Amino acid sequence: MTTAFTQQTTIGQPQARPQLPTLPTGWPIGSYESYEQAQRAVDHLAGADFPVTDVTIVGVEPMLVERVAGKMSWGKVLGSAATSGALFGLFLGLMLSLLNPGAGLVPIVIGLVAGLGFNLLFGALGYAVNRNKRGFISQSQLVARRYDVLSQPRNAEKGRALLADLAARSAFGH
Repeated sequence: MTTAFTQQTTIGQPQARPQLPTLPTGWPIGSYESYEQAQRAVDHLAGADFPVTDVTIVGVEPMLVERVAGKMSWGKVLGSAATSGALFGLFLGLMLSLLNPGAGLVPIVIGLVAGLGFNLLFGALGYAVNRNKRGFISQSQLVARRYDVLSQPRNAEKGRALLADLAARSAFGH
């Protein structure tokens, strides 16, 4: 019988890192406003020979941030589709010309034209179908309000001391 959401170990073997999503364990040893600061803290711990395999960085209060880059238009859609289609078609044409060296430039031209044509067609159809649903271009990013660094209890006090030392040195500009 298998149990889908439990961690099974064989007697005498250490438990491996969980493969399924699990809540983090450990005691907080530092809290930071950015992921970069949390990484810097873990780098500091690693440089001090701290057992970083006991450390976890946890993003607290995650948010999905979508930054709008611009308005979608027929020109942008068709330009992007033409560029990507031409590059893909050129790649396919080059591969075909390598397989048949005596064909000359014909496979390259056919690949370029076919890639350009098909991608323009599908890009235009996709935009026409979805035009009224989404008229802008954006990028999404998952961020957190803060990032906590956790350590297993056996090393938490040492970790707190090392990170307090890092904070003190950073405050004085060293």
